[in-house]
Amino acid sequence: MALPAVWGEMRVGILFLSVLGLLSARLVGAGQDSGSVIPAESRPCVDCHAFEFMQRALQDLKKTAYSLDTR
Repeated sequence: MALPAVWGEMRVGILFLSVLGLLSARLVGAGQDSGSVIPAESRPCVDCHAFEFMQRALQDLKKTAYSLDTR
């Protein structure tokens, strides 16, 4: 006989947790500054960032190799 009561409590608990999760997701989304968002047209793509990073790393390696050769 206690089984239906447990299912009822579990349903209420699951409903409560889901409502709490939705409310916290809304609060997190509202906390972001909408004025600081950079439009997608002016942001460089991920590939461009990776290319620039690899280019800088290659330049650093060249400088290091040159300094080791001069020693």
